[in-house]
Amino acid sequence: MKRSLQSKAAFTLLEIMLVVMIIALLAGSVFMMVGDQLEEARESRAQADIKSIGVYLMMYNAKSGSYPTTEQGLQALITRPESEPRPRAWKASPMKEIPLDGWNRPYNYESPGKRNPGSYDLYTSGKDKLPGTADDIGNWTSTET
Repeated sequence: MKRSLQSKAAFTLLEIMLVVMIIALLAGSVFMMVGDQLEEARESRAQADIKSIGVYLMMYNAKSGSYPTTEQGLQALITRPESEPRPRAWKASPMKEIPLDGWNRPYNYESPGKRNPGSYDLYTSGKDKLPGTADDIGNWTSTET
């Protein structure tokens, strides 16, 4: 009689495998939903960073009379440039360091810009890491390519 009670109280291997498969399916579906939202969050962060850095670049331009050159880069917002053109009046921006984009890469900066010849281009190459593709996020309108 004890033997029949033990066999009825235990889970079979098939039941355990079924539960593990259901858990794996649920985890996979959650991962897919979170993955899409994570990508949207990275894009939103990049857009916000570009606007924020753009404000500091406008302040730099107002004080020095020009934007940092491509060679000086965004680092000119943090440390006074040693190369020409040197800013007339320079003050470090409140940023302690230049932020990385949502994919943990530095932002691309060109001055004068190709898309904004009168000022600068500031952008991230996006998820595919290739500049000049559709997933680039920059300080230009989204209808431009």
